[in-house]
Amino acid sequence: MSTALSLYLLETERTRAWVGSGDQGFLRAIRAEFAAEIADDDDWFADAIAAGAPTAAQALEAVVNGGPYEAEHAFQYGYAYRRICAMGGPFLDNSSFSPYRGDWLSMVDEGLRAVNVTAVRVAAFDSCGLPSGLPYTHVPGCGAWSPEECERALVQFEEGRRLGLAPVADRDVAEAVEQVVGWLRRVPRGAGYGIVGFRS
Repeated sequence: MSTALSLYLLETERTRAWVGSGDQGFLRAIRAEFAAEIADDDDWFADAIAAGAPTAAQALEAVVNGGPYEAEHAFQYGYAYRRICAMGGPFLDNSSFSPYRGDWLSMVDEGLRAVNVTAVRVAAFDSCGLPSGLPYTHVPGCGAWSPEECERALVQFEEGRRLGLAPVADRDVAEAVEQVVGWLRRVPRGAGYGIVGFRS
């Protein structure tokens, strides 16, 4: 079974603050922006909704309003948070991570270490790092790189380049590492921006 990462460049704290904000104007805006996608998701998860899961719109409303949540249908709140992230910032190129299989993320992290980058790991996006208060869900996975981690990782990469560290021999891994460095270069310094990623 193949998997993919979806990645967004965001003001991380501001984005998390939408959870439980109760901002009805934001809720209306995101529903309008993603109306077609919300309808498609309801078709995709029709069986789960028939079994009692909230619709995509209901899950989004719960996340913005801070609940109530139904833990047995936690996946819907994870996807609602991903929609909030998609509203908040640009989608980053994920061509090296869509699709992927097996231990690919660990292989890329090994490639990052080879060029001196240890401050971030792509495997972090395979975790369960949804904002506090949202119920645990394995799918979608979620993780974030803080502004400080992104800045430190880019400094590490530049230092590795000065030291003449060579990328790993595997061409696909080396290309994925190059793509990750491209993400890091897009993060504005000192502006509160980081990267939030989802695995699904």
